[in-house]
Amino acid sequence: MHRCFPLFLALALPASAAEPVGVAEFEAFATGKTLSYAVGGTVYGAEQYLPGRRVVWAFKGQQCRKGFWYEEAGQVCFVYEDAPAAQCWTFSRDGDGLQARFSGDPEGAEPARVQEADPLTCAGPDLGV
Repeated sequence: MHRCFPLFLALALPASAAEPVGVAEFEAFATGKTLSYAVGGTVYGAEQYLPGRRVVWAFKGQQCRKGFWYEEAGQVCFVYEDAPAAQCWTFSRDGDGLQARFSGDPEGAEPARVQEADPLTCAGPDLGV
């Protein structure tokens, strides 16, 4: 995801303390929910996780993008209708939410923060999901 998708801030756990969650655990946590994504404590987007590993992503105040996710080598990879290159992440538990590390981030980069959020509101032509 040309870094357009989930970036999060982990405030509670140092990187070495977080154990990655498996893909099945990620799917159980996310399916049926809307999750917000934040960096530096500022929410910049949200994603709705639908059955069948389908997703709808929107940057705050922008149009929604439909896509899907799949597992590859223990990572969760996302593909969107307007960005066919896979964007892969490793998720770890962080309190009541998750932290995520983008596969292309340099060593020592701050992880992103993911938390359950209000239902997704889409701007533009897709006014709801």
